[in-house]
Amino acid sequence: MNSFLSEHQAALPPFSPDYRASGVLMHVTSLPSPYGVGDVGPAAFAWVDRLREAGQGWWQALPLGPTGCGNSPYSCLSSFAGNALLVSPDLLIEDGLLSPRDCAIGGGLPKRAVDFDAVTVFKHRLLDQAWRNFNSSDRPELSADFERFCLEEAHWLDDYALFRALKARLGGAHLLDWPEDLPLVALAFVVVRRLTLPRAGVEGNQAGDHDTDEERAGHRLEHRQHPRDISSRGDVTVPQRRQSYETEIDGSETRSSWPPFPKGC
Repeated sequence: MNSFLSEHQAALPPFSPDYRASGVLMHVTSLPSPYGVGDVGPAAFAWVDRLREAGQGWWQALPLGPTGCGNSPYSCLSSFAGNALLVSPDLLIEDGLLSPRDCAIGGGLPKRAVDFDAVTVFKHRLLDQAWRNFNSSDRPELSADFERFCLEEAHWLDDYALFRALKARLGGAHLLDWPEDLPLVALAFVVVRRLTLPRAGVEGNQAGDHDTDEERAGHRLEHRQHPRDISSRGDVTVPQRRQSYETEIDGSETRSSWPPFPKGC
């Protein structure tokens, strides 16, 4: 679990026997947005204010991981990583990684329902641009956040970055449709990553950068919630679907001829 969630949960006191509270269940993607899908940005901050005004104490947010088949929050590619669609373009503009012009095309996306195919293309294009701007920017505080996140979350991030890089190279194929010589392909990526391209190249680095952005947004949301006595809860997607990176690391759900995916690679 990422450090933001771990710190937040550790700070929560145990419930007393007479504790009673109410709240609202709503996934972040249901928030209003000019970019086709709700995100952890200004609309989420306004939602926390609205919960406070309504006398609520909890936001049940459902899983926030990167979705796979069907875009279901209960069909995630990882229990640890965040969903890149939930990265707020407004906060990336605030951080100087995007310009309003970069985001203008989002105004043409549906407002009352999420077109996941269209919004995925739009958001990933934005995140690619933000990644390029991050690499070419002179923002030591952002670079420090990225390096710190990669170091602190290396116990899952390195394997996840490799998984996403392999999945991208294989055209997004479902895990069980990956080639039977996957261990050789994975080993080649490991060698390349360790020698030349940290965290499995561009796709892997972007996976880490997206999760860094989400952690920064999570801290901002936390700072909004605590003074207003609003707590949030999500779900952990256990057991993982067969398409998840944890399944591949464990090896128990893959073809019987495959050896387990090497841990720590």
